[in-house]
Amino acid sequence: MKKFFFKALAKFNKKIFPSYSRQQLDLQKASKVQKAIIGWKLWVTKNSLD
Repeated sequence: MKKFFFKALAKFNKKIFPSYSRQQLDLQKASKVQKAIIGWKLWVTKNSLD
């Protein structure tokens, strides 16, 4: 159940949030909001793979 939820959330995140790797964003120059989005996407991806 948990894995299914996170896989669905990961698909939702992929459609909603921008891809900073395609934009070649430098993490040292990222704003706090951009860092929060990166952290959120990382946490969801980590939990969907467990």
